[in-house]
Amino acid sequence: MFPNKACLLAFLLLLRSTIHLTAAIGVSVGVGGGFGVGVGIGNGNGNVGNGNTPSEPPSSKLESAYKALQAWKSAISDDPLKLLDSWVGPNVCSYKGVFCSPPQDATANVVVAGIDLNHANLQGTLVKELSLLVDMSLLHLNSNRFSGTVPDTFKDLVSLEELDLSNNHLSGPFPIVTLYMPSLLYLDLRFNSFSGQLPDELFNRKLDAIFLNNNQFQGEIPQSLGNSPASVINLANNKLSGNIPTSFGLMGNKLKEVLFLNNQLTGCIPEGVGLFDELEVFDVSFNSLMGHLPDTISCLQDIEVLNLGHNKLSGELSDVICSLTSLVNLTVAYNFFSGLSQQCSRLFNIGFDFSGNCIPGRDMQRPQPECSVIPGGTLNCLRIPTPRPLVCASLPRIIFSNNMQSSSHHTPSSSSSYP
Repeated sequence: MFPNKACLLAFLLLLRSTIHLTAAIGVSVGVGGGFGVGVGIGNGNGNVGNGNTPSEPPSSKLESAYKALQAWKSAISDDPLKLLDSWVGPNVCSYKGVFCSPPQDATANVVVAGIDLNHANLQGTLVKELSLLVDMSLLHLNSNRFSGTVPDTFKDLVSLEELDLSNNHLSGPFPIVTLYMPSLLYLDLRFNSFSGQLPDELFNRKLDAIFLNNNQFQGEIPQSLGNSPASVINLANNKLSGNIPTSFGLMGNKLKEVLFLNNQLTGCIPEGVGLFDELEVFDVSFNSLMGHLPDTISCLQDIEVLNLGHNKLSGELSDVICSLTSLVNLTVAYNFFSGLSQQCSRLFNIGFDFSGNCIPGRDMQRPQPECSVIPGGTLNCLRIPTPRPLVCASLPRIIFSNNMQSSSHHTPSSSSSYP
């Protein structure tokens, strides 16, 4: 069996070197000993392989890929690493950064399945022809110098699961076209110059990872936040304002990381934060959040990084926070906390950051005049009466019940409930 394979592979290599190919050669080897070869040569009408007649000739998808990649190459004005020197001729599977594989629907031998040009330092724009790569499942372009906007034609990238456009020079409003890619799970737009408001539809999609940090987004976080099934949401370093939506606690229970730091958020930390028993990172530092911390924080048993620093939070730091056993990094610096529990006092002495507050008898606190008026002293944070000790398993029932009662109080005729 193996000599036959070697001969056939040698034949294919010889064929590629002696004939001007306008199509693709695909080879697949099964672990169990099966062996299949498909060859398409010429004008795209040839079909040598498994005998099936696909809906389009095997070579046509690679011909479309050739058209798309050459159009994109023409829109790239600087290639300091000379990566695109290999982008010559119709054999797109030999291009650096381009990866081919057999398609899932078996309509062709090989297709362009992914492009990875991370850290290539390319300068140029994204072209509409890239939408011809309908079998592509990943497009990784981080750390380049692409500018302009994301083409509307990208909605045709129906197989795309990962889109990484981070660390470029892209601009304009949120690229709404990304929300119409039916297979997309990973969206990374961080470190660009996108601006404007976040669309409501963003959190209604099945995205598992949403990275929008270090842009210029503004306005409020949509109330649809609670519909998101994401495990990671990073909205840091923007200009977002208003309250953290009360729907926050309704998000999917696999949430692991939330980063809202360095925005202009106000109001209270929602009671629903305690519903995420798998949450590992919660960073809302450098905002203007006020009021007391919710007791439900004590249910974050997997929390490792809890950063509440540089806000206007007040009240006493109790065992609600300081008894969390998984904590690696706790920062509550530069708030207006006025007291420490015994457990928190022990953490104070081992390096966690409690500086810049109003805690009597402690070093590195605010001057007394700053502590005489607590910001948000009249703010009414919705805090649900909870049993002591708090039974974390009962939180969903308590919070949802309270939200429904609150909704009924404000809209007596409403009979809706949370999904």
